[in-house]
Amino acid sequence: MTCCPDVSPECSNRRTVFAEQCLKRSSDTTPRRFVTLEGGQSWVGTHRQLFREDGEGPPRKVRIKPFRIDPHTVTVRWFTEFVEQTGYLTDAEHYGWSLVFHSFVADAQNYRRVIETPWWLQVESADWKHPFGPASAIEGLEDHPVTHVSWNDARAFAAWAGGRLPSEAEWEYAARGGSPGATYPWGEAEPDDELVLCNIWQGDFPRHNTAKDGFAGTAPVRSFSPNGYGLYNMSGNVWEWCADLFRVRSLTSSAKRRNAAAVTANQRVMKGGSFLCHRSYCHRYRISARTAASADSSTSHVGFRIVVDH
Repeated sequence: MTCCPDVSPECSNRRTVFAEQCLKRSSDTTPRRFVTLEGGQSWVGTHRQLFREDGEGPPRKVRIKPFRIDPHTVTVRWFTEFVEQTGYLTDAEHYGWSLVFHSFVADAQNYRRVIETPWWLQVESADWKHPFGPASAIEGLEDHPVTHVSWNDARAFAAWAGGRLPSEAEWEYAARGGSPGATYPWGEAEPDDELVLCNIWQGDFPRHNTAKDGFAGTAPVRSFSPNGYGLYNMSGNVWEWCADLFRVRSLTSSAKRRNAAAVTANQRVMKGGSFLCHRSYCHRYRISARTAASADSSTSHVGFRIVVDH
């Protein structure tokens, strides 16, 4: 069961010249809105694993250094500024396609589908500027999270902005908002088709989304209530890239095979779930939940936020 399909294997290790150029730049463009977290002893992972194959546990003790974190994911507006200043081209733009959820594509029957998850379509000319295909645009979405960005793209942006991608441990520490052991950023209440607490799927996945939360797709980055640290949408809206290479902490033969595959495909950790998550299929909007995709993969439900060393 996968939440974020990879690009084709022949593309899995590509790096762009633009990315290397951007990573060499220094920048003072980090906004003042960033929240300072003092760090300290924390935990990553959980005893209450729902998807053991994902490596959600066992929990392990970590020490977090102080850092600053964006209260929300990188917006279309800020990513536009980055591209205008650098001329950066994303992986999706280089490949000429990205993955779009079927309900956002009018002529879905005309597109190649991902075999394991046929609701994902390979749409030519879909990218961060054209999130649903060549006829779509980002006007009106400036305050939404930028999507169709790969891990490579996110890392390049972070370097330009004077920051970096968070580690998984930092991400979980921030998501709990000062409540150790919390299942969700707001506590223990389970969101469902009636109780709206974040931007996830309501209805019958993947056929019908009632959009009771007000959003069939992404929501503006400051939607819903922030957690105890003032951070928005740590559950739902878009998956968020982390710095870490994906790894299952287990000595079982299946975990060893999974880890070897992750290294071969350069798969990176993603956290937080997205507007497509539903308990019936992808109950991964919990803080300890995780998934992975290759570093050059891009879809219409993946974004990122950045941190800065304090």
